Amino acid sequence: MKKFPPQRLEEIPNIGKSIAVDLRGLGIMNPEQLSKQDPLKVYLQLGKTMGARHDPCVLYTLLAAGKFLQTGESTAWWKLTEEGKSMLAKVNKTG
Repeated sequence: MKKFPPQRLEEIPNIGKSIAVDLRGLGIMNPEQLSKQDPLKVYLQLGKTMGARHDPCVLYTLLAAGKFLQTGESTAWWKLTEEGKSMLAKVNKTG
């Protein structure tokens, strides 16, 4: 069981070393900072700073992390696939 509240990004369920490094590259250094961010905006920002579109699974992971930071309950990232796809569809329509 993960401790709550987490002190490090890697203590958030679904956030591994690679995503934690990417988040730190955006200036998001800890869970408290991540909890104040919009997952979709973070996902899009990652794509801009890294010069490539990230796999949509990264968005689902960020959604799961956000839910954990709000509630303390861990959710598998793949359970947020439909929510994430809906968000991405809206972004793709507006450009």
